[in-house]
Amino acid sequence: MDAFTAGILQRIETTQSDLTHARETGDEFLADVEQAELEDLRRLAAEHGVEVSAVA
Repeated sequence: MDAFTAGILQRIETTQSDLTHARETGDEFLADVEQAELEDLRRLAAEHGVEVSAVA
């Protein structure tokens, strides 16, 4: 696994965790921000052929 792939997968995992935390604490604004970030990261990963289904 190259550095880009490892980095993007780590960022996706961290963002998913942050999104879950924001939802659990009722922070709707932060949840929206994290959701948008997650969508951007998934799009970026797909554009570079990185499989993200393993990150859950």
